[in-house]
Amino acid sequence: MGATLTANMRRRVISPLLLHGTIWVFVIATLGPVLYTFLTSIKLFRDIVSGSPWFTPTLKNYQELFGGTRSNFTQLTVNSLIVGLLSSVLILFVTSLAAYSLSRFRWRPLYSGIVMGWVLFVNMLPPIVFVGPLYLIARSVGVYDTLLAVIMAHMVLNLPLAFWMLHSFMSEVPAELEEAAAIDGCSRWMIFARIIVPLVRPGMAATAVLVFVFSWKDFLFALTLSSTPRAMTMPVGLASFIQEYNIRYGEMAAGAFFSTIPALILVAIAQKQIVKGLTLGALKG
Repeated sequence: MGATLTANMRRRVISPLLLHGTIWVFVIATLGPVLYTFLTSIKLFRDIVSGSPWFTPTLKNYQELFGGTRSNFTQLTVNSLIVGLLSSVLILFVTSLAAYSLSRFRWRPLYSGIVMGWVLFVNMLPPIVFVGPLYLIARSVGVYDTLLAVIMAHMVLNLPLAFWMLHSFMSEVPAELEEAAAIDGCSRWMIFARIIVPLVRPGMAATAVLVFVFSWKDFLFALTLSSTPRAMTMPVGLASFIQEYNIRYGEMAAGAFFSTIPALILVAIAQKQIVKGLTLGALKG
């Protein structure tokens, strides 16, 4: 009896320790690189190269990043914001209408299955597949090295994911609400704007944040479809700090750490809506 009680007490002590220990491992693994990047961004070049843990903090790297004659990081930041916001708005507009159509209108099962399957197939393709065609299209229509070309590429990249998310959210809305609104004289557009959109707003917020983050961190399409700073985004600008004869470690670290701030602010602002959106449909009744 005593041995059983001792074993149970050990389990009660070990289980929380194991759980909290695992959580701390994940926290350190996640935040460790971010902390290292921040510390590197406030070091002088000699302190970075020496690897010494003792150094005098400085903001020189941030000053060079945003005010230096060799840097155009401010313009790249504006470009990333424009691309991320516009692509998110356009994707939400297109996919919300498409998802509402497939979830509410009477499509033939064959047609709806083809559309859903094709969108899923496009989402499963590696992004590198679209680089060549998008490059040739941008060249042929004269939009190469413009923000429009990058926005179009990001729409192709993120539209399937947004469509599937919004389709699942809109499918959870009871059809009886629309029927009651139609009886009261609401048109199809009024039902969509005044009933469907408010009800799935948390899901739209979660989708918008994911689309923005994916667009914000994209490197492949921004690099392929731009050749000058007027269309480059921040990831491409960060790569440019790796030069032929030297690597500007401090400025690269400062830019990398700064690039996390807008996405964190957006997530913090829409946190409640994101949580509601991700749990929408998880509980019924």
